[in-house]
Amino acid sequence: MIHKIYMHKQDIYEYVMFTIAAAVMVIGIYFFKFPNHFSFGGVSGISIVLAALLPHTPGNINLVINIFLLVLGFFVFGKEFGIKTTYITLLVSIGPSLLEKIHPMDGPLTDEPVLELMFAIALPAFASAIFFNLGASSGGTDIVAMILKKYTSINIGTALFLSDVFIVICACFVFNIQTGLFSCVGLLAKSLVVDETIENINLVKYFTIICSNPDPIVKYITEELGKGATIYKAEGAYGHQEKTIILTILKRQQAVDLKNYIRRNHPGAFIAITNSSEIIGKGFRGYN
Repeated sequence: MIHKIYMHKQDIYEYVMFTIAAAVMVIGIYFFKFPNHFSFGGVSGISIVLAALLPHTPGNINLVINIFLLVLGFFVFGKEFGIKTTYITLLVSIGPSLLEKIHPMDGPLTDEPVLELMFAIALPAFASAIFFNLGASSGGTDIVAMILKKYTSINIGTALFLSDVFIVICACFVFNIQTGLFSCVGLLAKSLVVDETIENINLVKYFTIICSNPDPIVKYITEELGKGATIYKAEGAYGHQEKTIILTILKRQQAVDLKNYIRRNHPGAFIAITNSSEIIGKGFRGYN
């Protein structure tokens, strides 16, 4: 019963995060990518290039391509196709097309293309990092990757990167060299921003505490911070004195609290703090 309640709350949390992240992605695409013709890959990049060649808006082309890929995904994978990906794809597909009707744009928001490129990279990358971190994706070319993985032995990462490069090259010819170069920078920076964002979202602090009196520290960790700890006995190499080693993993604010507590109350304790972004277990990501 408790497990079911936990899973229900987790589902609500995830879909709230999906909705917020999808809104952030749509803002980045519509207000910064579309008006500047930043075509650094993905369905939105294809839509920008095609909109310059066809009598349709980028938002409508983006909607048609994403819906087509979504239907293709259901056709290929059936019930195995993810509900999360479907939900996100619908939001990201409908959003730009809806904004074109609610808030039409005749040009960029500012006359600073570098500034707008930063937002065009950062906002969708931040949203993608949230999707990946919660085990979902924004659909689009990710669906193509899933299909390629099922039916071919093609290196998917390489194939998608080459397709993104092709879109950037097309932008050079369809628009101009400046737009193509901006799109190239966006393509190179996108994956770096996604990786860095995921790293920071999951960042926790791994504490190794060596002390002579572990009880007050363990009590503070378990009762005040609500976290667990592991302790074991050790011997100092120099004086051969018996020591206790406490291991615990905390989120950032809890880490600050523990560090300050030990400094004030146990100045003789030795503390080693390591950053980690891959902790799986109770109280952290990946616990069922």
